[in-house]
Amino acid sequence: MAVSFLNREVSDLCLGKPALKPIPAKATVSEALTALKKSGETHVSVWSCDHPKKVLEEGDAGADSVCRCVGKISMVDVICFLSKEDNLVNPSKALETPVAQILPKGDSIVRHLDPNSSLLEAIDYILEGAQNLVIPIQNYRSTPSRKRLLSKASSLLPTNHNGVEYCWLTQEDIVRFLLNSIGVFSPMPTFSIDSLNIINHDIMTVRYHDPAISSLDAITLAHIEQSSVAVVDEGNRLIGEISPFTLAYCDETVAAAIATLSAGDLMAYIDYGGPAEDLVELVKTRLQDKKLEAMVELIDEEFSLSSSSSSASSCSSDDESGSSRNTVLGRFSSARRSEAITCYPWSSLVAVMIQALAHRANSIWVMDADNNLIGVVTFKGILEVFRSIANARRKPGRENTSKQ
Repeated sequence: MAVSFLNREVSDLCLGKPALKPIPAKATVSEALTALKKSGETHVSVWSCDHPKKVLEEGDAGADSVCRCVGKISMVDVICFLSKEDNLVNPSKALETPVAQILPKGDSIVRHLDPNSSLLEAIDYILEGAQNLVIPIQNYRSTPSRKRLLSKASSLLPTNHNGVEYCWLTQEDIVRFLLNSIGVFSPMPTFSIDSLNIINHDIMTVRYHDPAISSLDAITLAHIEQSSVAVVDEGNRLIGEISPFTLAYCDETVAAAIATLSAGDLMAYIDYGGPAEDLVELVKTRLQDKKLEAMVELIDEEFSLSSSSSSASSCSSDDESGSSRNTVLGRFSSARRSEAITCYPWSSLVAVMIQALAHRANSIWVMDADNNLIGVVTFKGILEVFRSIANARRKPGRENTSKQ
């Protein structure tokens, strides 16, 4: 029964999913930032389209264009890019970089999959390194006017490509779908994560008082591996985390915080509700000491826009402690706290799944009986367990999979 469930079509997971908000690969990082902030999403899809000249000049809807999602970009990508030394000196120039240049190399992060492909195939792609699966969700033909086609040719891409709209599935989507039918896999979900051998002991850490910039490579890797960087004290005790999921709800000014703050202060900067005003002033002072005035101007501009937006809207989600500190909201208001979510080796698989989904955490830290950090469990590790149920190394039907 469990194997039969894993052979269900991925189209079942696409019901109600919104169409992707695409940008062209030739767009700049600045345009990607605008798209991210307007969409309210944590990432937008990046597409490469080969539009035949006939479509643009004659408005011929019958002349097919070839479109392919070549990656995705999130605020984490932008933050890590701007945190590099050269880009801190001249952020305006960095923001004019084509977005294609900052995408991870290769096409393994984003993969196309037919809607009639099996859930098992989707899991296989994720275990191979995919973060998002691009699935066609609607087929239709339209006959737009020549004027409309020409105007779209010079702007960001429309939400459809040659009459097809797409959505994408994430690791979290698939784990949630499996949890909703967890009884199918009984009794396996009640087994401990230790017995299922899904605890990854190779974890990335940074000391609380270490410069946050020293963790930049680890943050970048954690973003690719859908994990987090643990912030620990001198005794290697877990204090918190720097999570790409939290960073995705921040804005580009976090690059300045990474360049100037300690790992501990960075956690406070990206925490729910946004940074305190005195922390922002500390970042600006240290930027000036480093002769990085351009980044100071970027912070002033961004926070001015955020303040205007916040005062124009009713924002009642004030600081939970009731403190009167001044904070900058904007995208920060959607992020969860950087408090680390933990479990134990004897925690059951289903308990860890519920915990991860409830906290929107891609990874859960594993502690021993003395509360020492010993490892991490990720969505990918969880999916490995469900893949093992099929007990087959060969990827069924992969050779027949048409990649849109």
